[in-house]
Amino acid sequence: MTLSLSRYRAEWYSGAANARRDVLAGMVGTFALIPEVIAFSFVAGIDPEVGLFASFVIGIVIAVFGGRPAMISGAAGSVALVAAALVHSHGLSYLLGATILAGVFQIVFGLLKLDVLMRFVSKSVRTGFVNALAILIFSAQVPQMLGVSWHTYAMVGLGLAIIYLLPRITTAIPSPLICIVVLTAISIAFPMPLHTVADLGRLPASLPHFALPALPVEWRTLGIIAPYALAMAAVGLLESLMTAKVVDELTESNSDKAQECTGLGLANVAAGIFGGIAGCGMIGQTVGNVRYGGRGRLSTLVAGVFLLVVMVPLRPWVAQVPVAALVAIMIMVSASTFAWGSLRDLGRHPKVSGLVMLATVAVTVATHDLSMGVAVGVLMSGVFFAFKVTRMMEVRVGYDAASDTRTYDVSGQVFFASAEIFADRFDLRDDAARVRIDLTAAHLWDITAVAALEDVVSKLRAHGIAVEVVGLNAASSVLVDRHAPLVLG
Repeated sequence: MTLSLSRYRAEWYSGAANARRDVLAGMVGTFALIPEVIAFSFVAGIDPEVGLFASFVIGIVIAVFGGRPAMISGAAGSVALVAAALVHSHGLSYLLGATILAGVFQIVFGLLKLDVLMRFVSKSVRTGFVNALAILIFSAQVPQMLGVSWHTYAMVGLGLAIIYLLPRITTAIPSPLICIVVLTAISIAFPMPLHTVADLGRLPASLPHFALPALPVEWRTLGIIAPYALAMAAVGLLESLMTAKVVDELTESNSDKAQECTGLGLANVAAGIFGGIAGCGMIGQTVGNVRYGGRGRLSTLVAGVFLLVVMVPLRPWVAQVPVAALVAIMIMVSASTFAWGSLRDLGRHPKVSGLVMLATVAVTVATHDLSMGVAVGVLMSGVFFAFKVTRMMEVRVGYDAASDTRTYDVSGQVFFASAEIFADRFDLRDDAARVRIDLTAAHLWDITAVAALEDVVSKLRAHGIAVEVVGLNAASSVLVDRHAPLVLG
């Protein structure tokens, strides 16, 4: 307990220099939040202030209760795609109810430690997830650069120059923050045809307030929101846990994934109560936060609190920030998010790994749904793994004429994918008097494997052949004793 408290305090404050970097990186994260939150609010069919209020609440709660310091969460991602259908069919109140229920599901998920399911997500899938997200982040900026004057391209170019060149002079202040200030000052001093943040949607003019959604308290209501809530919970957890894993690798540190699940659930419950949509980890903004020095919980808190400060008291000033500045920042985030080394690895790593990575990217980009891409990647990884393990199973056949005994030496893994191949290796009409099945080098994993063994033994005995099964390890023996005790009889 003492160690946990000490670590928690260090995650909040580990020196003045780190705190300063956390604050500045969090401020950059705030500006990176704005365009994406507003864009996904439109996707979900809700007013932009609903998404912005949710991001403020989620940022504060996740900073306190989350399991991954320096991770920025907000109202964006595939959650908005799930929410859109509910808003269209039943309205905002039902969405707020589904948001609260989704948070409850996530809390239960975290308390049951079901985050271990992420261990089934391979490195190839994670790489595909990151690359697909980088592509989606960049593609989301393209509409802002179509049908515009040359001034926009010039400002984006200037913004990128500031972002990439300024760190060679000083890193005291994150270059994206300087980019926003400089480009805003230029656009005010020299008026030109540029889109601004005000053009993205109506910004909030007041603070969020506590208000439970006005829903009829009846089973029918639960029946309507429960499927959407479960989908929102699953998608949000998937994106958050994948983002947390990416931050783990970037910072070479570990995080408590179960606590992140619970923290996200609490954040979404709070978001629903304060009139916001459900959210999740935002990998683009998180990577930007980490790249510019964010390491502690303070950066997450600042991103949320500064969002409210920016949106309400400083609303007139923020409205004048040119979208070109935000586009430049997101292009930088996209370029830094993409795992460029994975392109080189395509020629060095096994073809199956490359295929899984490319499939994850292709499905995600085609559907704009990160959860769909990851699901396809995990499924392909599982199928390829099953085929690989199946090929590793071998049955060698021998015959001893002196004792008229046929010996089957089995090696490898016998489970649902290899059980049929295992059974096909036996000659069920053997003319030997005795059959000896040696499983010393094999392992039976499930009842499908046990059923295959039982079927072979029973059919051989039905033909009058004496069958002996030897070499079962402890785990396999327990499985056989429980489900097919006559095999060893």
